[in-house]
Amino acid sequence: MGRLDSKVCVITGAGSGIGRASARLFGSEGARVVVADVDVAAAEETAREIENAWASRVDVTDGDETRALAAAVASREGRIDVLFNNAGIAGVGDVVETEPELFDRVMRVNVRGVYLMSRAVVPFMIERKVGSIINMSSCIAEIGLARRVSYAASKGAVLAMTKSMQVDLAPHGIRVNALLPGTILTPFVERYLRESYADPEEGMASIRKRQLSNDLGRPEDVAAAALYLASDESRFVMASGLVVDGGVSGAK
Repeated sequence: MGRLDSKVCVITGAGSGIGRASARLFGSEGARVVVADVDVAAAEETAREIENAWASRVDVTDGDETRALAAAVASREGRIDVLFNNAGIAGVGDVVETEPELFDRVMRVNVRGVYLMSRAVVPFMIERKVGSIINMSSCIAEIGLARRVSYAASKGAVLAMTKSMQVDLAPHGIRVNALLPGTILTPFVERYLRESYADPEEGMASIRKRQLSNDLGRPEDVAAAALYLASDESRFVMASGLVVDGGVSGAK
């Protein structure tokens, strides 16, 4: 028996990084996994690695696409048990450097995307009076970090939205929680190190200094936390922000 046996789990941004690691782990624990990503080729690649999975393209900023995905999953699988709102983008820059276009794009993907995808899925969960929604926030929602104005604003909004959603959805048997990761060694971070530092190893050393663990997390570290929130083991966990940051929000 797996920890997610027979649960139907929709994971957005599952074509790479934390989303892909979570899809693999959820599948290994018996879930039926819907691998959703704006990059359908990446989604299909992830789905091929999982026994009980299928891929779908979705732009989480598009209301028609999010509704179509939710309806397709409900029609094909009969229900939606777990929604992991993992899709997101980063934005680098302080309040002066950050152009309005970048700020709006980060908010559109990271905040509007969570709102639209949840809005599409929640009616199907209400119908069955059960469900778990996991929203991807960040430890940056609770600490200061230089040159992350747009990203911090978006992740703070996601954490606040999580708490508000939980109050509304608790009477329907739906749990809503957030994940607050620190710096995770995803393809985005690897690209950021290559593009931002003449010596990527020097950049890596600088980032490691922020962590009490003295190391970056791996996608699997966050996937394990997502698995807990998706499973019935967390039945008494509601409106929480689960920190998975290697101690970056702690005091050195």
